[in-house]
Amino acid sequence: MTDILILLGGFAALIFGGELLVRGAVALAQRFNVPPLIIGLTLVGFGTSLPELVTSIEAALAGSPGIAVGNVVGSNIVNILLILGLAALISPLAVPRAGFLRDGVTLSLATVLCLVVVLVGVLERWSGGVLLAVLATYLGIMLWRELHRPAGAGEGLTDDLPSPVQGGWVNAALALVAGLVLTILGAKYMVAAAISIAAAAGMSETLIGLTIVALGTSMPELVTSVIAARKGHSAVALGNIIGSNIFNMLGILGVTALVKPLRVPDEIISLDIWVMIAATAALLLFARTGWRIERREGAALMAGYAAYIGWLLRAVI
Repeated sequence: MTDILILLGGFAALIFGGELLVRGAVALAQRFNVPPLIIGLTLVGFGTSLPELVTSIEAALAGSPGIAVGNVVGSNIVNILLILGLAALISPLAVPRAGFLRDGVTLSLATVLCLVVVLVGVLERWSGGVLLAVLATYLGIMLWRELHRPAGAGEGLTDDLPSPVQGGWVNAALALVAGLVLTILGAKYMVAAAISIAAAAGMSETLIGLTIVALGTSMPELVTSVIAARKGHSAVALGNIIGSNIFNMLGILGVTALVKPLRVPDEIISLDIWVMIAATAALLLFARTGWRIERREGAALMAGYAAYIGWLLRAVI
């Protein structure tokens, strides 16, 4: 019971700390006249993936590759099958063609690279460097294109910036530091509790990483996408998922491999990476057919997630 409470407390600290950090960073960026476009592409665009980043690094340092890698693969599966499916059920998602063609290609490339790295069986520092180099190239191309876009032709990248912390740059800096501390501590205690729960329940750390940890660290994406769908901001809901998955594969795996090389668990190689591939293919297919993700397609995605979780838990229940 204590481990469960620690796990829940870690989740709460991760989510609250991540939001506080992003809001503080946005306030500081605005205080020093950083263009809103850059804020949207960097701080906000990948801010919702911060819990996954800190959690995977903490798990790697704790010697738990199942949680470190399972968190990334599991989060991508959750993002597409559960969160995108739920958002489409709430309101069918219109797909912006230009943005999707650009980001869809990047998502496909990132997915192929992730598959290759996972199938090798070991995340080495050189592979982490390759993943981060691709991410940096993607961000550079996006920034260049947006800066050279004709006035008034933007794609809403800066329409949904979170409210910055009020009270000047001192409060913003304090919020950023407090958010960072909360995120790190939340990840530390959450990973420790997850390892303890796995041992007590006879479950593998990989299974915990793919399910409980992945679902918990994906809460920011869930909140952002559901709110966007309810407001009719389908481009934000879809872009949030695609951007998060790109960063998970290129950024989080890349940084984690640089911090500490990891062996990829056999369970992920044999099943979960292929589920992630199938989920990504479904996203691309549904988005491309009619440039709209309908409610029935959202229901299909959620049914796929239920089937996947049922398969993972068949030996535990």
